[in-house]
Amino acid sequence: MNGKLRRDLTLYDFMMISAGAVLGSGWLFGAFYSAQYAGPAAIVAWIIGGLLMMILALPLAEIASGFPEAGSMVRYPSLSHGSFLSALQGWSLLFGYGLSPAIEAEASVQYAGGYIHGLYNGTTLTSAGLGVTAFMVVIYFVINYFGVRLFAKSNSVITTIKYLVPILTMVVLLITGLTHGGGANLSSASPGGFMPFGFRGVLVAIAVGGIYFSYTGFRQAMDLAAEGKNPKRDVPRVMITVLLLAIILYVLLQVAFIVALRHGDLAHGWARLNFSSPFAQLALALNIGWMAAILYGDSALSPFGNGLVYFGSATRLLFAMPKSGYGPKWARRLSKRGAPVPAMVVVLVMSLLSLLPFPAWGQMVGILSSVGVMSYALSGVSVAVLRRTTPTTDRPFSLKGHIRWIGPVAFIVGTLIFYWSGWPLVWQVDAINAGGAVIYFIYRRVNKLSIADVKAGLWFAIYMVILGVMSYIGSFGKGRGWLPFPLDTVVVIVIGLIFYYWGVASGFRTQDVIDYENGLNRDFIEEDIERQRTGTTDGENLSI
Repeated sequence: MNGKLRRDLTLYDFMMISAGAVLGSGWLFGAFYSAQYAGPAAIVAWIIGGLLMMILALPLAEIASGFPEAGSMVRYPSLSHGSFLSALQGWSLLFGYGLSPAIEAEASVQYAGGYIHGLYNGTTLTSAGLGVTAFMVVIYFVINYFGVRLFAKSNSVITTIKYLVPILTMVVLLITGLTHGGGANLSSASPGGFMPFGFRGVLVAIAVGGIYFSYTGFRQAMDLAAEGKNPKRDVPRVMITVLLLAIILYVLLQVAFIVALRHGDLAHGWARLNFSSPFAQLALALNIGWMAAILYGDSALSPFGNGLVYFGSATRLLFAMPKSGYGPKWARRLSKRGAPVPAMVVVLVMSLLSLLPFPAWGQMVGILSSVGVMSYALSGVSVAVLRRTTPTTDRPFSLKGHIRWIGPVAFIVGTLIFYWSGWPLVWQVDAINAGGAVIYFIYRRVNKLSIADVKAGLWFAIYMVILGVMSYIGSFGKGRGWLPFPLDTVVVIVIGLIFYYWGVASGFRTQDVIDYENGLNRDFIEEDIERQRTGTTDGENLSI
């Protein structure tokens, strides 16, 4: 294998990649699970969650505009703090990304269980359901194998189609539900009132009810940035635009879900809502059979497109790791089509294995959300460090002086979402990070990585341990409750502020930054943009 990364992705391709990743299984299940945790106040949870995600997106957008790389989510910590911090984030993210293709395929099969018997037994997938799910993951591999051009074209077609279905669903269920008196479900007349589980329920819905998970796809363009024609301009635009559109659509979908519920659905309260194919079953209950048929059809298409994107992003993540010194060098090999095939094989195996311990969508989404959220929090630290260590790097999208408040706020927001996921999820992510640390130190001996990198990332390792302790004594999940809500959240905010400034102070001018400024070790160089315009390249760049 001696291929090259292809520079084929346009602004429209990036838009479809992020939009397609946002609108996957989250829209099929997010309204249902968030209503279980928060009742009608799930509407508030989607609004708050969207605004919090926007705060997290802004530092990432500036980083993406300055440093477009394959697998950017593991590269930016390496640029700001060195290999150790990158490894702590990278291995946990790879775990999460490796779960994502399976979770999307599983969502398709779980929905299909509503009309194909033998796939889903009400709580988990059956053996037949797992077999169909595994087959879908293999299809993700095949499409990605043929290169980014086919991947982008396939995804663009799927995304264009699948956006029409949730819009239609929202309009039809809103009108029908309100006509049948469903507006009462939004008021104090509903079981437990508008906020039956208090504001704490709103926060839990954001963390583990599918809300955070549903919004996260906007970042996917960032991981494929090195394969774009003008990523420094296009990727930040796409990330912000897609997230704004997602907030509007998800809030309206939540309203539609709530008003479409019948009195019998709420007979046992919000926490005991029971659907395997939420929107489709509501459509059938309201005698909108044609709508249910469309939804069952889209239940295969929407998660499929999302899984396709996550599979491509996961391979770029593994592809990026050796650049920071802690990943297998063979993961950098590219086929003649520009596909990182060895990395793809690893992701395929991870996705298939992840089906075994997490046999239902609701069981998988919690750990997946918890694994990814700290990568967003870290962006607030890294963007401040990179401003200091590489001030001359061109950044078409810049937060300018606003970084002084956006940086710490983004770090605290990410930390809170992570903490709200509760015990034992926080501990499980700590265990994944610990495994990543062990792997890192093995590579550190082999590749003789600098001790300065370890010192620069030590603050984060300590921080994760402290958050694990806070989760155990706090009030979320199965925590002991020794620190009640909201006192525990206030304590976490204070701890977050202390570690944010420690993290910024720990950043230094890394060798990766020096190499980047000298035009070395880049997946994308700015001269490619001019070559694209003048027609002096066929869309490919220097070999890796």
